[in-house]
Amino acid sequence: MSAQTTLLILGASGDLTSRLLLPALGQLLAREPQRSVRLRGAGIDDWDDERWRQTVRASFESAGFADAFDAVADTTYARADITDAKDLERLLADHDGRIALYFAVPPAVAKAACEALVGVDIPEGTVLALEKPFGVDQASAHALNSTLARLVPEEQVFRIDHFLGRSTTLNLLGVRFANRVFAPVWRAQDVASVVIRYDETLGLEGRAGYYDRAGALVDMIQSHLLQVMAVLAMEPPATLHERDFRDATAAVLRATRVWGDDPAKASRRARYTAGRAGNRELPAYTDEPGVDPSLGTETLAEVTCEVRNERWKGVPFTLRSGKALAGKDGEVVVTFRPVNHVPEGLTGAAPGSVLRFSLGPDRMELELNVNGGDDPFELERALLEADLGEGALKAYGEVLSGILDADATLAVRGDAAEESWRIVDPVLAAWRAGDVPLDEYPAGSPGPAGWPVLP
Repeated sequence: MSAQTTLLILGASGDLTSRLLLPALGQLLAREPQRSVRLRGAGIDDWDDERWRQTVRASFESAGFADAFDAVADTTYARADITDAKDLERLLADHDGRIALYFAVPPAVAKAACEALVGVDIPEGTVLALEKPFGVDQASAHALNSTLARLVPEEQVFRIDHFLGRSTTLNLLGVRFANRVFAPVWRAQDVASVVIRYDETLGLEGRAGYYDRAGALVDMIQSHLLQVMAVLAMEPPATLHERDFRDATAAVLRATRVWGDDPAKASRRARYTAGRAGNRELPAYTDEPGVDPSLGTETLAEVTCEVRNERWKGVPFTLRSGKALAGKDGEVVVTFRPVNHVPEGLTGAAPGSVLRFSLGPDRMELELNVNGGDDPFELERALLEADLGEGALKAYGEVLSGILDADATLAVRGDAAEESWRIVDPVLAAWRAGDVPLDEYPAGSPGPAGWPVLP
């Protein structure tokens, strides 16, 4: 753990900072009061130190960590244009110990800021933390990686994926690698299919400026779910240290292709019409404020991939995410193949076992075939459940912990970011060409009628 780090949040007056970063920092400092963190904010808004401190205090209090404010009570704010090299040089000159730059700004602004940093003297050990999406395609991700390589070493670049900080994602590692009942059968010979989905009841929630130009495929599948897939499918690493862990997940992405090399057949897209999702009436997506209907943005995306290596070849990995759906349903579902032979005398169906990891609340469920209670020779389904807990830190707390400790294990490496775009670029091209219809579904429904039901 670093003795002293200056956390400089660029875009400190924005929504991401007050809604996610500051509450997570409050939790981290409350749990680890021995940490020595100097907090500073910078942004284009004309704030003074007192307004910034009020924002920090309010964010800590809203998350239930008011006492943690004492650890950063001397925090300061600087008005700055972070795309201007002179302003960046001024910000970097005022720090104690190692400095971590968190770009809590839109991707285009972060890109411009990184380009401006090329001409700035960056203190040794500086960490750069960037939010997704990282580029808009493989070529732009490669160009941005080239810029970052001129600034700091790769292990000091944190491409943020808060899904990798989720306790359930990390629980995949313990269940798979520490249990002989699962370790030998985590392979194509025993697994029939994998589904990774993240369905939400929420609609656009005022995010048209970003979401209408991204859509569900880029916002969730390219940015998050492919990384979860890589954790699930990776070869057993020697250690869970940064290099071994990220080598293993990157290898999965390099081996991944769209199912059948046919993006038109392997993908689906849709957007919601008016309806009731959860307890709220939602307008049609095209009627949401700030939406440009001509962009044809999807709010539900589904892509099936294959990991073409010896362990997984032939197993479909289906990734799905969408908004304004019937329920919040984030989960990883591993469906095993049925046994080769059921002895004569046992009656009833014997489908493959199903292992589910719920992404909040964090739970694990295992569906098994067992002997019936009334007739011991008739098979019935039983469900084993385990509460995995929420984890000591929330997802962004884990992210900040890694940044402050300069431990990039749960950050996306540059090559992995480019590979994620390589996987989805053909799908985006097929959609732009009109090869995949843009279906519709009423808000609050499970999705378009006619789409196959996932396990």
